[in-house]
Amino acid sequence: MQEKTSVLAATSAQVGLIIHKKTKILKTNFSNINPITLNGSPLEEVQFFICIIDKQGGTDADVKARIGKARVAFIQLKNIWASRELTLTNKI
Repeated sequence: MQEKTSVLAATSAQVGLIIHKKTKILKTNFSNINPITLNGSPLEEVQFFICIIDKQGGTDADVKARIGKARVAFIQLKNIWASRELTLTNKI
């Protein structure tokens, strides 16, 4: 993975692109415990990406986060939906 990261950085630099220093990595293969570096600095390894997948390839965390956000939004709008003073047109 280190070799691919280095090749990606070099190829990107040739066309004027840089890999941001806040880049994070998610390893799914634990056989290589060496840290992945970019320009001599180790990249932060995370257990999961909130918006994508976890180490096992699942999306449970993403789905749960989105459901939670929808629940909060619905609760915040509960008074509006229940209001008899507003018409359906205004609510939508």
